[in-house]
Amino acid sequence: MEVDTGGARGLRALVVDDEPSLVTVVSGYLEREGFTVQATGDGESALVVARQQEPDVIVLDLGLPGIDGVETCRRLRTFTDCYVVMLTARADEVDMLIGLAVGADDYLTKPFSPRELMARIRTLLRRPRAHAEVTAAESVPTSAPVGEPRRVFADLVIDPSARDVVVAGVPIALTRTEFDLLEALSAHPRMVFTRRQLMDHVWGADWVGDEHLVDIHLGHVRRKLGDDATSPRYVLTVRGIGYRMGVG
Repeated sequence: MEVDTGGARGLRALVVDDEPSLVTVVSGYLEREGFTVQATGDGESALVVARQQEPDVIVLDLGLPGIDGVETCRRLRTFTDCYVVMLTARADEVDMLIGLAVGADDYLTKPFSPRELMARIRTLLRRPRAHAEVTAAESVPTSAPVGEPRRVFADLVIDPSARDVVVAGVPIALTRTEFDLLEALSAHPRMVFTRRQLMDHVWGADWVGDEHLVDIHLGHVRRKLGDDATSPRYVLTVRGIGYRMGVG
């Protein structure tokens, strides 16, 4: 099934789920927010539509027929940095961990409130985008003004304006959430951030999700930077408090 409706604000959403009733409800909420909405019931079709339409947000079910939501998300991340909210029918933490590991930005467990889903999406869209112009619906100040100097931590170089990360001369591909967390830490390298402070900075002060997301995403950052979790150089854990940047 595919649905294409006009949107007032130029934002595009893709809903990927094989439950027609859920697709109808979620699509309706998105349309009322001004999105142009398309929907499909399987991962292969979702990849085709995402390439063609370049959505701003994808609502992606984990348990799809054919290739599942995890594999779909993994393939999406090879060509798009759009926001992905993953839906899972189980409260099993493993589902959440796997979904976030392949690049999802947030997750909800079924059954969920469509209003909560929309609140999560609005929060994601308030964050700075890596590419493309910021639309009126997204216009918020960023923490990294254009022209800000690069930040250097030994062989780790972070360019806040270009949103680039390089380790020992090798570019590192981070998701937007991963970069935003690293950017927050590197902006104040001697400051210890609590998980709540990092969530306020990256997700917004009105976000009410699980603070455990910070640990998961920073774990991905460490892995991509080649940071040994037992003796990290770049992202340090301050026991009982949170995280700070390694300064040398």
